[in-house]
Amino acid sequence: MSDFFTSLIGNPDAVIIANGNYPTHEIPLSYIEKATYIVCCDGAANGFIARGGHPNAIVGDCDSISEENKIRFADIIHPDPDQFTNDLTKSVQFCVQQGMENLIIVAATGKSEDHALGNISLLAEYMYYSNVAMITDYGIIFPIHSPTTFPSFRGQRISFFCIDRTEVTLHGLRYPLDKAVLTNWWQGTLNESLGDAFSIETWGRTLVFCGHYPAPASPASASL
Repeated sequence: MSDFFTSLIGNPDAVIIANGNYPTHEIPLSYIEKATYIVCCDGAANGFIARGGHPNAIVGDCDSISEENKIRFADIIHPDPDQFTNDLTKSVQFCVQQGMENLIIVAATGKSEDHALGNISLLAEYMYYSNVAMITDYGIIFPIHSPTTFPSFRGQRISFFCIDRTEVTLHGLRYPLDKAVLTNWWQGTLNESLGDAFSIETWGRTLVFCGHYPAPASPASASL
């Protein structure tokens, strides 16, 4: 399984730890463990340091990091007081400014739905200046804006979410589409890969979720 995901997203220049729930699944944890450069979003540093971690950089408006860690890690804190963007965006931009464009984001979901949705939606902006993916305990989320083929495995859970209302064509999935225009996010959920690859043809901004696990059997197939 680890070889599959390595081929899918490669070796990142940096791993960004956001201030959501810390991951428990082996895949996001392995990227943290193997990271050559770790950026913590402000308050996320508290939990990472408490686990014995030592970030390479801490980025944000510094309203959440503890006073103790502010002093202890003063030399790697990069404060940015801008209130018109969030700490995750500041961390992504910091990495890009340092010449690191292949990025993995972890711990960006889980604490509250509004925060999670906001963080996930930002992938559609980050893709214009970085190669980025978000890994959760359940899967990997990729932003695309042109026809893309993904390596896969039979039965893999696949969902996608159209930011722009443009035509979408699917190949290699259980429920295909041909130049469909979706009007609600749910319409692209709960699909399933049929083999070792699938493709999504679109020119609109789209977020693609590739699950760590096979999709659960439907009641109909389970009864066969």
